[in-house]
Amino acid sequence: MQVARWLHLLGVVLWIGGMFFAYFALRPAAAALPPPQRLPLLADALRRFFGWVGIAIVAIVASGAWLVVRMGGSTAVGGGVQVMAALGIVMTLLFAYVVLSPYAALRRAVAAGNWPAGGAAMATIRRLVGVNLALGVLTLSIAVLSR
Repeated sequence: MQVARWLHLLGVVLWIGGMFFAYFALRPAAAALPPPQRLPLLADALRRFFGWVGIAIVAIVASGAWLVVRMGGSTAVGGGVQVMAALGIVMTLLFAYVVLSPYAALRRAVAAGNWPAGGAAMATIRRLVGVNLALGVLTLSIAVLSR
């Protein structure tokens, strides 16, 4: 059970910590660069980060499901875990949308050298990462404070 809990927390730390870094450190630092430098940098950084987030989501879902089963099922774990799971599903769906829509648009814009379209896609990604970061902090707060 400890290994599953460790995997779960490791995935959460990677995902939420990565969003915090991207939102509050990488993006503001990259803002000083002109679009032909900034947008390829951000697209490549996001490509790498999103790959790790995909792995983290698999670890979070698998370990979370295993922990719920070990604790007696979804009716036995209590409302805090159920809310945490629901928010995790919302976060995962939002992540999938970001990857499949605005991030795909960013990659196309960077490949074409279309900096205005890339900037618009990046602005959408920034807003949605901000929403997912807030949901992640809320989920983490519920997980810790509802025990």
